[in-house]
Amino acid sequence: MFTGIVTDIGEVLELEQRGDLRARIATQYDVAGIEIGASIACDGCCLTVIATGSVPQNWFDVEISAESQAKTNIGGGGNDRSGGWQVGKKVNLERALKVGDELGGHIVSGHVDGVAQIEAMVDEGDSTRFTFRAPPGLAKYIAPKGSVALNGTSLTVNEVDGDTFGVNIIPHTKQVTNWGQAKAGDRINLEIDTLARYVARLQEWQA
Repeated sequence: MFTGIVTDIGEVLELEQRGDLRARIATQYDVAGIEIGASIACDGCCLTVIATGSVPQNWFDVEISAESQAKTNIGGGGNDRSGGWQVGKKVNLERALKVGDELGGHIVSGHVDGVAQIEAMVDEGDSTRFTFRAPPGLAKYIAPKGSVALNGTSLTVNEVDGDTFGVNIIPHTKQVTNWGQAKAGDRINLEIDTLARYVARLQEWQA
């Protein structure tokens, strides 16, 4: 489990297709404290650490299945226009939640539901209002003032209009995540709020 509070911006150092895709990610985390088998959310996708090292900089390796590549922006989310992950890409990172940690965002599983797309970006004061288009079937789970995880960042929904929705991203968030490099057309990992998912499911059973 995670909270959607990004604690490091990693960088993809290497990509190698070995059946599954193997990625090496640079990090500011102390890799001596990362156990093999630990979970780290990478742009919101929960991935398992299979190796670590510290030369010439701290890094960890993860393996990404074909399913994960197809369902997330790691493989382009089914659309090669974004190119998927490439060497040099900046990636939002979050270590798994520990008992007693502060829950600063909302409960995030790290299981990406689909890939949204940035439709527009408009500066409003120092903040930026982003408009996203949700993938088919997921818009119904997104509610005004509800929570979503976008590239692993816990954000509050401002408004919903059909399959589009908006959020405001403040300067601090842009500085400590990869949102400062976002642009229109980017494809973004979307995880809907778990509570919204179960409420909708109960309504289906009661209908």
